[in-house]
Amino acid sequence: MGADNQQERLVEIGWIVGFVDGEGCFSVSVFRNKTSKFGWQVFPEFAVTQGEKSLRALEFMKNYFGCGKITVNRRNDNHKENLYRFVVRKNDDLVKIIVPFFKTYSLRTAKNEDFKTFVQILDLISKKEHLSLNGLKKIAGMTSTMNRRSKSKFLLESSETTR
Repeated sequence: MGADNQQERLVEIGWIVGFVDGEGCFSVSVFRNKTSKFGWQVFPEFAVTQGEKSLRALEFMKNYFGCGKITVNRRNDNHKENLYRFVVRKNDDLVKIIVPFFKTYSLRTAKNEDFKTFVQILDLISKKEHLSLNGLKKIAGMTSTMNRRSKSKFLLESSETTR
């Protein structure tokens, strides 16, 4: 690879990190699912949202990472353009592609703390801890510290926590 290609790659990497710092989100939801053992499911995702005019930015990221998908959120409010989301939900892609990238090229805002918690939760999931009640409680507690969220519905609604 030539020096020009290496320089271009570093510019692309820096652009992705900066863009995700501003517009990205590492999140883990814990929501009701009656088919799950305890009635709750853990759902990690990495997402970047943009208006339709910036769809090319999301397409660039999807091509760069080689995973995920772009979905449209048609708007019915006073905005004139639809929102699009580049989303990676597949655990294997999160663990093998997204996490190593952001471990190598660190985020520079408070979003890096959300990323670190996200990585810890993915590790708990890989150890199957989300399949136990104690693991679910631990993960739900961790999610409530991410993205300026309030307490997890799992912690609020779980009959085990109200006893």
